[in-house]
Amino acid sequence: MDIIKDNPLKLYLRYLFFSFGSALISSLYSVVDMMMVGQYEGASGSAATAIVAPIWNIIYSLGLLTGMGSAIFWAKAKGEGKNSNELNQIFSVGMGLTLVISLVVWILLIVFERQILIMFGATEALIPLAEKYLVSIKFTVPIFLFNQILAAFLRNDNDPSLATVGIICGGLFNVLGDYLFVFTFNLGIEGAGIATVLCNVVSLIIMCLHFFKKKNTLKLVKPQEIFKKSKSIFFNGFSSFFVDTSMGILTIVFNNQILSYFNENALAVYGVIININTFVQCCAYGVGQASQPLISMNFGANNKDRVNKIYKYGVVTIIIISAIWLSSVLISPNGSINLFMNANSEVLSIAPSIMRAYCLVFIFLPFNVFSVYYFQSILKPLFAFIVSALRGLVISVPLLFILPKINSFSIWYAMLITEAIVFIMIVAYMLIIHIKEVKAKDKSLELSKQNL
Repeated sequence: MDIIKDNPLKLYLRYLFFSFGSALISSLYSVVDMMMVGQYEGASGSAATAIVAPIWNIIYSLGLLTGMGSAIFWAKAKGEGKNSNELNQIFSVGMGLTLVISLVVWILLIVFERQILIMFGATEALIPLAEKYLVSIKFTVPIFLFNQILAAFLRNDNDPSLATVGIICGGLFNVLGDYLFVFTFNLGIEGAGIATVLCNVVSLIIMCLHFFKKKNTLKLVKPQEIFKKSKSIFFNGFSSFFVDTSMGILTIVFNNQILSYFNENALAVYGVIININTFVQCCAYGVGQASQPLISMNFGANNKDRVNKIYKYGVVTIIIISAIWLSSVLISPNGSINLFMNANSEVLSIAPSIMRAYCLVFIFLPFNVFSVYYFQSILKPLFAFIVSALRGLVISVPLLFILPKINSFSIWYAMLITEAIVFIMIVAYMLIIHIKEVKAKDKSLELSKQNL
């Protein structure tokens, strides 16, 4: 399989199959947890998982920071024809950074668990449930981060299938483990946390099999220019990191604002929204992660036509994803609620209007997330960061404070307005880039004609 020369559509579909599966199964970890916990604990369990959601966002985003950052750096270097030692230095620095970051998060979560939960909007009634969920997770943080970086590198090292197998096996174990620990062993929300840890262990073990394959090119070596390489990794990966971190921050703000203007039943509905939103974002991640190795390597090799083709394939996929998720929530909002929890009558009465208002964001969100991956892959990390910042904090957070003062229900439209503004900005930027490229081509053609 030659990423530089083989048919781009076939390559894209192959990578999409594996990356999309990996992204969806990854999202199942928290989604299945909430479904099982909601059925066991009721609305309070769903609300507790909404409180814990930002912690998952932060852990996942830190894995993307080093994983996507070093993988993009590595893929571009490979496309430029760098030798194996240089490539392995990038890999080694990425792994080292992941270890350091995971240890810091590990310590913070163990020492400041209660303070973190309160900051994320937990009430005294919800703290005990949230703490039970985190009993096993807080001691195994490094496992989650290393899963992210290994999945990213396996896709770039021509082994996307093993990354998908590892994540699918872990996801299946999570489903079975959740039922076993939550219901059979009667551990409730604590059992969901145990199942999540064990399924990630399964995924990590399977992905490590790559290092025993003949086609493996990844090796740990003593790196040079560690600071310079670390800077490039952070620079390339920061936008992916910010996408998920901002989701965590938004969830914290949403949690607090919902409890200020509504009640715990509305928070339980938002807990379901978070998980559906996670599915939608993970679909966009799948498209972005499928495109990233193909775009990065072809960009490094200066194959602009192939880069444009792969981008178009990604956009078509994103349109299909948006249509599916939007229509499914509009048609059956309470179907989603009943799937995720044993809902009371008040939850079922308020859910349809909230769900239908919020889900309109799915018109724009997948495209905006995919665009971050695209701009990173063509080495425009600054604009990728601007997109992430506008989506995550700059526009959305002020709206969450302003809109409820006008009308409390309008809080559910905050993300729709945010994503619509960002979508318009991205399209305008893409048009500017396209116009510049056309002018540059016309200029080069004129010069060549003059030389003839």
